[in-house]
Amino acid sequence: MIKDPNTLSSMKAIRTGFKLLLAVILATGLNSCSKSDKSINIFSVDDDITLGEQIDKQITSDPATYPILDSVQYATAYSHLYRIRNTILKSGQLTYANRFAWKCRIIHSDTTVNAFCVSGGNIYVYSGIIKFLDNEAEFAGVLAHEMAHADRRHTTDMLTVKYGVDLLLGLLLGNNPDKLSELAANLAEGLGSLAYSRQNEYEADKYAVHYLYATSYDAASLGDFFTKINGESQALIFLSTHPSPADRLEKINAEFQLLGGAHGQVYADRYQQFKASLP
Repeated sequence: MIKDPNTLSSMKAIRTGFKLLLAVILATGLNSCSKSDKSINIFSVDDDITLGEQIDKQITSDPATYPILDSVQYATAYSHLYRIRNTILKSGQLTYANRFAWKCRIIHSDTTVNAFCVSGGNIYVYSGIIKFLDNEAEFAGVLAHEMAHADRRHTTDMLTVKYGVDLLLGLLLGNNPDKLSELAANLAEGLGSLAYSRQNEYEADKYAVHYLYATSYDAASLGDFFTKINGESQALIFLSTHPSPADRLEKINAEFQLLGGAHGQVYADRYQQFKASLP
């Protein structure tokens, strides 16, 4: 049966209006975030957690792409990683320190200098970046930067902009496993439209400095890290996933000075123990 064109147009308008209404409801009614979180997206914080767990399942089910070190066999390495993570969480600076699980995975690839953190706080660190760095404060700076992306909800902000309501709801409901696999890969490698914006990177840097400054770590070490990776061929993957404009180091140092400019500890010897615990 051929329907009247006017009727079809009306139905399409209704569907479009419903999607827009749903987006507004999700963004304003279900997005239960604190006053310090200015994110506006169609995810609630619980949705962040759900999506993060789905991405984690995708990653752990693909050992060929993500060869994750066993947490029992390499218990010492994981104890170092969780100790550093816990120090950052205890800074009192993270909005979702107690709400996100902040699960940690070490991916065994000594040639990959990279780390990433997905929505809901799950953290993935390649062995290559651990071995590349010189001290614990530098590594804590990297970890704090990645945790800031999750705590400031940059991933779901980005997904809200890049994807429509239908796809996002499908991911949350587990209806699109192929897209979930693609999403996991893109987040891990910062590919295409899922690379963080320059503003996201600036904000993650700023909050990482605040996180570290409230601990015994030398918060200026985040700047030391970026100085180290510039011009290093080993760090090309990290540089491709974390764009480094010329003024980024300047902004990190300015934020450090704004907080008082007091240097902390770098824990070089302890970090060597962390590196030695890896295969």
